[in-house]
Amino acid sequence: MHDLAVRVAWHAFVEGRTQAEIAAALDLSRTKVARLVAVARDSGVVNIHVRAAHTARIARERELVARFGLTDAIVVPAAAPGAVEAQIGAAAGAFLRATLRAGNTVAVGWGATLSACARALGASPVPQLTVVSLLGGMTHSRAVNPSAVARRMADAFAATCHQITAPLVVAHAATCERLWREPGLARVRARARRADLALVSVGGTDPDATLFREGLVSEAERRSLVEAGAVGDVLCQFLDAVGAVLDHPVNRRMVAVPPSELAQVREVVVASGGARKARALRAALAALPVTVLITDESAARALVEGPAPARRRGAGA
Repeated sequence: MHDLAVRVAWHAFVEGRTQAEIAAALDLSRTKVARLVAVARDSGVVNIHVRAAHTARIARERELVARFGLTDAIVVPAAAPGAVEAQIGAAAGAFLRATLRAGNTVAVGWGATLSACARALGASPVPQLTVVSLLGGMTHSRAVNPSAVARRMADAFAATCHQITAPLVVAHAATCERLWREPGLARVRARARRADLALVSVGGTDPDATLFREGLVSEAERRSLVEAGAVGDVLCQFLDAVGAVLDHPVNRRMVAVPPSELAQVREVVVASGGARKARALRAALAALPVTVLITDESAARALVEGPAPARRRGAGA
């Protein structure tokens, strides 16, 4: 409640927005906005100016929104090494709990951040919710397994879960093409395209990135991807610095819904951070029609202070 009151106070007293504008921007009722303004005043958050430790992060959020054409951005405090995923995952979980409504379909990716998000959800039932995995699975069970991430989210929301019951990485592109012709998998893919919200993360190209750490892509293939210009991946599709999907054999062997197929999803949320992922995040913001970015202070700073963003392919480019 305190963080939301700070956010409302920022919009009201720094940006000069009306209560109606704030209600529309944050998907709140005008009554709740008025109550949060009162909370901000009574708690001492507002004293002529907004004076809270969160103020710098809120300013950074507004910069991200303006620079990348987002609907919203959430910036969490800088975390100790090894804790970035948990902190961003917790923020993503809070966002889902506040956003998802009865009857929604949410499509989910994978990775350490989204695994942390699933762990942070707790029991948060949403009536008639559907969770759809965007990727195939790993043949050895780990917490980051796409099927495990989707299943844990579905359990937290007491939701129906639809899985891509095929390996995430196959040996040949032709195998991938044949799998997608299976009627059951084609139906899951079509359901993902019709989702109300998609939550995805971003992978890097360093050896510690999930695909390489889990042995799904070899070190030789990693070096080949980097030499071809890869800066990171979204949904296991490696991108170049301007967000274009690379024409590379590794990309053609991934059993995953392509980023381009999220074009009709109403809300596309990227949850990922760490300064080392800034180039990958910038590419993802160009490749996808991202509406909300959930990241940390180090990545947010690098994104705002870095080169001007590439034209967004996912936004009708």
